[in-house]
Amino acid sequence: MALGLGLGRLVPGLGEALAEVTVTGVSLPIALGLLVMMYPVLAKVRYDRLGTVTRDRRLLLPSLLLNWIVGPALMFTLAWLLLPDLPEYRTGLIIVGLARCIAMVIIWNDLACGDREAAAVLVALNSVFQVIAFSALGWFYLSVLPGWLGLERSGLDVSVWEIARSVLIFLGIPLVAGYLTRRIGERGKGRAWYESELIPRIGPFALYGLLFTIVILFALQGDAITSQPLDVARIALPLLVYFALMWAGSMALGRSVGLDYPRATTLAFTAAGNNFELAIAVAIATFGATSGQALAGVVGPLIEVPVLIGLVHVALYARRLFTTPAPLTEEDPVHV
Repeated sequence: MALGLGLGRLVPGLGEALAEVTVTGVSLPIALGLLVMMYPVLAKVRYDRLGTVTRDRRLLLPSLLLNWIVGPALMFTLAWLLLPDLPEYRTGLIIVGLARCIAMVIIWNDLACGDREAAAVLVALNSVFQVIAFSALGWFYLSVLPGWLGLERSGLDVSVWEIARSVLIFLGIPLVAGYLTRRIGERGKGRAWYESELIPRIGPFALYGLLFTIVILFALQGDAITSQPLDVARIALPLLVYFALMWAGSMALGRSVGLDYPRATTLAFTAAGNNFELAIAVAIATFGATSGQALAGVVGPLIEVPVLIGLVHVALYARRLFTTPAPLTEEDPVHV
């Protein structure tokens, strides 16, 4: 993060150069970093075990509730309570709250030793709901609900195709690549070779991709962050509260309904994370690249990254609170 901020501040024109080539409104270097980050994790998923996840209602129903009812409502509430005088930033945060995570949550879940198969299913589920519900929820939280409450209203112009394109790029490509890698690898040399030989070779690239993405994210906005620290701090406050409440509440809910540590962890991270790629793209397309809404969308991942890295450590510490903690193995990312 420090390296990215320093590069963005000290190298003239770096942010503009990095942002010139985009994919669905997101810088191409960030897109490449995300794809490199997600591919090894999705190659680790045992796709033949997904059926056990899809039958687990204790996981799927709370996930839908947290992601599509609690999360957007909580961000709407925090944005209005903490940014009543800053309508552009407030709208940007509400958009962030509507965009449920389908990308970076994969790496947080893996670092925290969550259930990889459960993460794959929940991310896919979020993707489907994102395509179907994002525009309708945007209309409801930016226009209908504020009107009912006598608050200022705004609009959101985004097509279903834009949302689907974001999902296909940031989830579809690494998911297909990971699935084909496992199928071809296991068919050619067996599961034992695949998991003991190939996975350890490609596994570290997930962390390389994560570090690269973080540097680029902060470099893109290094000048804006350092020149508008008060605005960034105002935007950061509701985000900090949001991530803490969503993660802790989801973890507690998972434990209360009887989920084991890996699945409760997956539930917590998939509920707390947000799809900043989509949020930034929508904010830029609707309000412009220099708008307050776009800045709020960009600040989202800048706060999410350090907070969720911290929550990975909190999750690992919280393993002892579960009655049947899964033991660490040589495959766990913390040992890579």
